[in-house]
Amino acid sequence: MKGQAVLAAALDERRRGDYIRGGVGRAGEGARRAFYRSEDGPGLKYLDESRLAAEDERAFQGAHPYPWCNPAGLLRDDAYEALRANLPSLDIMQPCFGKARKHGQRSHDRYALTYSDGLDLPEAWRGFVDELQGPDYRAFLARMMGSDSFELDFHWHYTPNGCSVSPHCDAWWKLGSHIFYFNTEADWSPDWGGETVILDDHGRFSFRSAPDFGDFDHAYGSNALGNNSLLFIRNGRSWHGVREIACPEGKLRKVFIVVIKRRNLATRLKSLVA
Repeated sequence: MKGQAVLAAALDERRRGDYIRGGVGRAGEGARRAFYRSEDGPGLKYLDESRLAAEDERAFQGAHPYPWCNPAGLLRDDAYEALRANLPSLDIMQPCFGKARKHGQRSHDRYALTYSDGLDLPEAWRGFVDELQGPDYRAFLARMMGSDSFELDFHWHYTPNGCSVSPHCDAWWKLGSHIFYFNTEADWSPDWGGETVILDDHGRFSFRSAPDFGDFDHAYGSNALGNNSLLFIRNGRSWHGVREIACPEGKLRKVFIVVIKRRNLATRLKSLVA
């Protein structure tokens, strides 16, 4: 994978000001604070409670080929725009290219950033993560997933031209994932790809295998532009992926992922002690 060339192209576009709003910053110390609109965030409400309540858990859990849904508008419009305007800079992302995966599956090539409490983020994103860790979103996930025994991790993934997410089922320790999409028609064409594809093998493949997209019986697309998201439950046949992206050099598919992890014994004991 031509990771260095991709990184150079993306950084070059950033310097031209086409990728990240707010001017030009420098790499290294101070880059974490570059390109953010600090006025966005305080007092902002992110999730639309009426949209969360409207999601039908029975329809979700009975979806084919496994529980999934592609809801629109779970974020309030002003919150969505504030988050888009304050997306983390490429400067603080980690290049993840050519990393071997289990079972012979092709690498998932992208730039990644994992949330941690000490991460220097704009107020808009700190507020959003706080709300995702609050009782309303947790109650929504518990209702949809049919379980409240989980904890959450958060990641940003930016995917450049020529990269893909090969078909996979996710690790066993994941209860599910909730993917928020942050490209719009203003910066992304549907012709470039980038949608998460739900794949149906009718139970033919072991999750410890490496089928290609063309090996599946059916593929269900998702709306990955604008204020849309994708929620699904992980199981032994929850195949999904992203076909190879064909966008102009320097453009990036941008998503924020809530990873819903099964709570293990250690975290249960820790919460009881607390």
